[in-house]
This record gives sequence, C-alpha cells and structure tokens, in this order.
Amino acid sequence: MEILIPLILSGCGLVMISSLSLRNSMAGGNPYMAPLKQFQLIGMGITLMMICFVWPSSSLKKHSGKLFALAFFLLVITDIPGIGIKIAGARRWLNLMFMRFQPLEFALFAVPVFMADRLTDENSIMNRGSFQSFIRPTLMVIMMMGIPLMLQPSFGGTIIVTAICFVMHIERRGWKYPVWGVLLGIAAVVVLIIVAPYRMRRFNAFWDPWSDPHNTGFQIIQGLVAFANGSLTGVGIGKGLQEERYLPEADTDFIFPAIGEEFGLMGTMFLLILYALWTWRVYNIYRDAKTPFTKSLALGLAASVIFPMFVNVAGVTKLMPLSGIPMPFISSGGSSMIFMWAKVGLLMSIKRENKQKT
Repeated sequence: MEILIPLILSGCGLVMISSLSLRNSMAGGNPYMAPLKQFQLIGMGITLMMICFVWPSSSLKKHSGKLFALAFFLLVITDIPGIGIKIAGARRWLNLMFMRFQPLEFALFAVPVFMADRLTDENSIMNRGSFQSFIRPTLMVIMMMGIPLMLQPSFGGTIIVTAICFVMHIERRGWKYPVWGVLLGIAAVVVLIIVAPYRMRRFNAFWDPWSDPHNTGFQIIQGLVAFANGSLTGVGIGKGLQEERYLPEADTDFIFPAIGEEFGLMGTMFLLILYALWTWRVYNIYRDAKTPFTKSLALGLAASVIFPMFVNVAGVTKLMPLSGIPMPFISSGGSSMIFMWAKVGLLMSIKRENKQKT
C-alpha cells in the first residue's frame, strides 16, 4: 500500500497531464511530449526509491550532516544571479543538462533526515527540556533553510520547512517552546506580507480575487470556476475549460482544479482519500519503528509529503494565498516527483528494518 498508493496518484497525474497535452496536437505541437516526460520522471523516481530502499538507516544517520550541507549549498547558489534560473520573478531553479532542478525538493528530503539525527543525538537528548534544545537543531535548521528560501523568494517552501521542523521537535521534545515559535512566526508572516509589495498583492488576490479578476485574481478565479464546472462527476476527460488555456499552470500548481473539472468532486475526493490512506499506512511504520531515529525520520518524511499537499489544496481552493507548491506525486515537475519517490523508498527501508528487528 505504501508503494501502491503513490503509483495510483502518479498514474492519475499522468492521465491528467495527457489530457492537458491534447491541445498541443491542435496547435501543431506533440501531444505525447508532456506525458512521456512525466512517465520518464516517474521511472527516475522509482529507481531512486529502490536505491533508498536498500540504504540502511545507520548509514543514512551517519551522512545526515552531508545531506543537509548539500541542501543548504544548493539553496544558496540558487539565489546567485547567473546560476539560479529566474522565472516569474522567483529564482528557485538550477539548470541541469536534462531538467530544471528545484533545490527546495531536495531540502524537503534532507531536512527530515538531519532533524531526526540531531533530535535523537545522545548529547542533545540530555538537554531536551531547555531552550537551547529548541535553538539547536530546530531553530537553527529553520533559519538556515528559511533565509535562502525567502531570498528566492519561496514563502510556501519556508512555511513547509518550518512546519516539518516544528512537528518533529514536538514529537521528540514537546510543545513548550514551539508554541512561542508559532506565535512569533505568525507575527513574522504578517510583517513580511506588509513590507513586500508583491506579497501584499498576492494576499489581496487571495482575500478578494474579484477586485482584479484579469490580473492578480485570475488564477484563483479560474481555479474556482474549474471546480464549479466539474460539479459532482466532472465534464469528462479532455473536455475541461483548461484545455483552452483558461486555467494557468494547469499541469503543475493548478492540476487539482483541472482534475476537479474533468472528474468532479468524486475525482478530487478520491485523491484526498488516497492521501489519507497513505498517511495511515505511514503512521503504522512510525508506530512500529524500533529506534528513535527511524521513528522521528518516518514522521518527518510523512510530514514532507502531506504538508505540501495541504498547502497546494488550500491555495487552489482559496483557503490560503497561493504558494507555488506542486501536488505530491501528481503535478508535472521532475524535482518533486523524484524526491517524493525517494521518501517512499526511505519509508519502505524503515518498514523493512522494523520487520527484521521484530
């Protein structure tokens, strides 16, 4: 089930991307290019999953610092003009020979590994009730990842990294200091929105998209229209308005409304049920973990999949401002797909070790 559900989700995404690419054939483009690319990315992800499956947790713990350092380095160089690729005002990608690479996705893989190692370190456990235990590693990781992410800027990525760190800290060391951290974080979010004009525009678009329906509010409105068009059972595959380019980013950030239009409420609820079932299966892995490191790691890996899903769904359904976070296992995009499957591999490795130690 831990592998089957991501396979079904990836298959649903592949079907939707194939439907969206049909319009290319009418404009002289190749209708098979996008689905073939997505199929290749799924294959690359499954290959990395198999590598992670045979990676022992002891070796992973040993190299957690190196993974974290590499993630930090990649985020930093993304902010350097001429190295990072700037798209729509954000510098979040690196140009590899075969694909655009988004370091945030690697960071969401490395951070749970590093946090699990640091939170279960013997020297760290001795001071688990002190404020120092919140600073190191939790606050340190949030700051080191958050600063280069905010410079990109990637507000959604910063929120997800912070949420992962807080959840892992609470599971190991309790609520005492994270509560104050959440309050300070909310205050910081308000200040950052007010002082940055583009964030203020995005917030205004979230709050009242109809005040500027042809510009800042266009995406949100079209996403809501797609859901409304889909009704209960959808308009049918290949028949949605997004085929006419009414819905921007329909294969990436807005693939959930695209699915909602073509497959209706039943289609979107089917996906959410799959995510819920997968979370329950991963909870069993977390519950059965035999070491503090693998227990904390399973929680962090699950959070790094479920939090992006919530942020994506909340953004396209107007429950929070848009953040540019893709839908796990479904959206078109290489970095997200590859590292989502890598997380599945680590979770299956933990499950294998649980059975071996029973």
